[in-house]
Amino acid sequence: MNPKIIKIELTPVHVPFKEQVRKVMESGEGGVGMAINIDEAWLGGDFVICRLICDDGNIGLGEVFVWLPETGVSPAQIIDSIKNGLAPYLLGENPFNVERIRNKMDNNISRNEVAKGLLDMACYDLMGKITSRPACDFMGGKTVEEIPLAALIPLTDIKIMLSLAKIYYKAGFKTFRYKLGRSISDDVEISEKIRETLGTNVRLRVDYNQAYSPSKAIRAIKAIERFNIDFAEQPVHKDDYIGMAYVQKHVDTPLMAHEGCFSLRDIITLVEMQAIGVIGLNSERPGGVTNALRALDYAEQRGISAVLHNQPLGIASSMHIHLAAAKYHSLGHATELFGQMMLEDDLILKPLDYEGGMAKVPKGPGWGVELNDKALLKYATSPTITIKKL
Repeated sequence: MNPKIIKIELTPVHVPFKEQVRKVMESGEGGVGMAINIDEAWLGGDFVICRLICDDGNIGLGEVFVWLPETGVSPAQIIDSIKNGLAPYLLGENPFNVERIRNKMDNNISRNEVAKGLLDMACYDLMGKITSRPACDFMGGKTVEEIPLAALIPLTDIKIMLSLAKIYYKAGFKTFRYKLGRSISDDVEISEKIRETLGTNVRLRVDYNQAYSPSKAIRAIKAIERFNIDFAEQPVHKDDYIGMAYVQKHVDTPLMAHEGCFSLRDIITLVEMQAIGVIGLNSERPGGVTNALRALDYAEQRGISAVLHNQPLGIASSMHIHLAAAKYHSLGHATELFGQMMLEDDLILKPLDYEGGMAKVPKGPGWGVELNDKALLKYATSPTITIKKL
């Protein structure tokens, strides 16, 4: 068996948030439900959908979520970097050779982890399709049939935040990530009310979205540590690695980098600087399945926990579930997938099974999902780009 990739198809899409989600976010901090200083309204998700087509007719699916304030690249830039840079290192290649593909991409194209991750992700689906095996088989094998999920609570009026927390708790969620950063006193009030409302048996994590200076972040985190917080996400500016290390040295709560962490080197640097105590991963960071597996192996060797989190469509949600099911005992935290709650469509034919705050591993080869071509056409922002081997 020596399959070859003969075609790459890339489609940029924009999927709006559900109406009720938009209303909650618009009423929240900064008009986006978080303490991030941006000027543009956040009304939905921008994505690139990838189809890798093999000479045997099998198709591998990939998907990446992009948001300029965090990701720093647009769908058009991702497509351009693949069309004019990365494509030659996949076309004509065997999709099982993910290490060679990754090495070629890294040697010839600097950075571009999001674009590389999109292609890498599609290779794993293609491997599963070719062999009629689930993608998690190529990540070490499935260790659990379902994974626990975390719920996301935006930064808005405290009554709305508590109402959402109660709804998710009744739905079966046992882990909650809530947004902070309006002020330290506000952070304390929100944390106290959420812990009081949900009790001591749930797990809490917080996200500051770069809200504070290092000195203020220390005061803010120490002020809520009595509420037993699992970890605090991105309390200082995304580029301030020294500030992150300074904060981590002065608080007991583990920190996690998000907006400022894209590559394996970023992760290793932050860990070696003792700037983080939890590694955050998703399909874009540090760039696909291959690098996520490397990051998780590194984290396990260093005795550091990890968390998978994103708000993807159906393809990347399935990827996260497969990865979490394969590496479940290396994580230590519930996976946060919230695209199904936020976005009006998931672009797959059969919805994933989310029940009781859990996600079941999809059945079938590869990711176990099929792309909904009608939905793809509906939400596409420009025609599909097709790249073939010359």
